[in-house]
Amino acid sequence: MRIGVLSETRPGERRVALPPEAVSALCAAPDTTVTVQSGAGRHLYATDDDYRAAGAEIVDSAQQLASGSDVLAVVNPPELTVIAALPAGASLLGLLNPFQEAQAMLAARDHGVTAYALELVPRISRAQSVDALSSQALVAGYRAALVGAQLLPRFFPLFMTAAGTIPPARVLVLGAGVAGLQAIATARRLGAVVSGYDVRSAAADEVRSLGATFVELHLETQEGAGGYAKSQSADFAARQHAALAPYVAESDVVITTAAIPGRTAPLLVTEEMVAAMRPGSVVVDLAAQSGGNCALSKPGETGVFNGVSVWGGADVPSQLPVHASKLYGANISAFVALLRAGDMQDEILAGSRVTEGGRFVHEAVRNALAPGEPEPEPEPEPEPEPVPEPVPASDQSEPEPAAPAPEQAQQPEQSNQSTQPE
Repeated sequence: MRIGVLSETRPGERRVALPPEAVSALCAAPDTTVTVQSGAGRHLYATDDDYRAAGAEIVDSAQQLASGSDVLAVVNPPELTVIAALPAGASLLGLLNPFQEAQAMLAARDHGVTAYALELVPRISRAQSVDALSSQALVAGYRAALVGAQLLPRFFPLFMTAAGTIPPARVLVLGAGVAGLQAIATARRLGAVVSGYDVRSAAADEVRSLGATFVELHLETQEGAGGYAKSQSADFAARQHAALAPYVAESDVVITTAAIPGRTAPLLVTEEMVAAMRPGSVVVDLAAQSGGNCALSKPGETGVFNGVSVWGGADVPSQLPVHASKLYGANISAFVALLRAGDMQDEILAGSRVTEGGRFVHEAVRNALAPGEPEPEPEPEPEPEPVPEPVPASDQSEPEPAAPAPEQAQQPEQSNQSTQPE
């Protein structure tokens, strides 16, 4: 297996698909080579020599790298020229964002590339080692709490001093997935008084287990398939906004983390809710790139509205590239192990496979990007080996007795009586 590692070129992207320690482990496997594009680890302070020491080869050209790879590991979808350079049948593996990156997915299909989108990995226990969404959400949640503390013009923790007592900041986290729970835990470590809310009732115990208060809005639960929240009706959203408004107004920092892959992020904080917050308060929106949980957030920007700072997240895990890449590299390595095993019908591989053999094989992506394309025909099941029919008893003949051996036929018949004297 020849594995290629690209140097990411998108603005703001500082991660790499495989850091040197992950390359070292992969190169230790038999019949495996890893080729890395020069400069891929620059934001991790990993030099080309570090990769060489780990066993990798270094090349300058992305196209050259792709043309010699069986598996191309990326963080974001590469440029179309790089996809075109991949050999037919090669695998493209990464956070491909298939519903929004239509051109890249169409190019993968048209060039016969097998594309695996880590966002589509099924949420099952066995898939935890390849769950890149969760590993990167952990980084984003931690970063969100730090951003809130940095933008807030006051302390997070309680201070009791000779000059007086300073009360702790009040932090509200909306969404209690991996990112939300990590934001809660980090804000708690910084000393804030933290509350959390999620439309899934199962999240209440997780929020409380971190020492935070779960906000009870007394609305019907909105749990959907795969552990995500389901789509919410306009009526539910209106009632949710009304119920959340007083909690948002009382908070010093509001961190929003509600995002669902392939869908627009739900609106949780309206302009009116931001206007009701005290000047100096902060909103940190981790879902800004997928539509935003806050009506006023813009990806990569910090706006101030009536004295309230609204921070829109963009490439948030990339802001901590060392450990984000370490976690992501572990996900990629675990996925490569599945590819090496060779069971293409494995639930994880089949669930995350977008293109194969010049066609879209993922139903949801096909319906979104190529609705007229026919569904791939299922592979024929192997025919069972024929079982011989039993022969009826009436047709069975008695076996003929075996002929005596030549030596025995020439010997005279012996008496049963002993010939020895008594």
